[in-house]
Amino acid sequence: MTSRNRLIAVAAVICCVIIAAAVYAMLGTGRTASTKTSAPTAAAGSSRGPKPSAPAKSSSSGTWVPTNPAIADVCRSKLPSQAQDTLGLIAKGGPYPYRTDGVVFENRESRLPRHSNGYYHEFTVVTPGSGDRGTRRVVTGTDGEQYWTADHYGTFQEIDSRC
Repeated sequence: MTSRNRLIAVAAVICCVIIAAAVYAMLGTGRTASTKTSAPTAAAGSSRGPKPSAPAKSSSSGTWVPTNPAIADVCRSKLPSQAQDTLGLIAKGGPYPYRTDGVVFENRESRLPRHSNGYYHEFTVVTPGSGDRGTRRVVTGTDGEQYWTADHYGTFQEIDSRC
């Protein structure tokens, strides 16, 4: 291959990378070069972590309304006791057992409804016998919705606080 052909090949590769990056950005993945993940501001009276979630949504008749009917729901009372403990800590604004609790959940896989970066926050659900944070989490949304995942964001269920 001549040096001219090598130069053309390198230029073609660079163009492909630029086009791929532009398509990726236009698809609205929620991540751009200027997006930063930052720790949320501390709740009033709390040493760290985000403000507690607002109450779950309800209709004018006072019944709970899921944010997305395509996401299965689960009764709060059916969650493991450790998840209920985590929900209690969230309601109080902490303190949380892990320093990464309350960080922004970016929803990269888009398994939850799409919102701007910073809308969701994640919290660890303690897994007995696990030497690390395990795979169980509660993810909360700014509007008060709460989601449960037992498989590290592979699947989600929206938490119904009525039951």
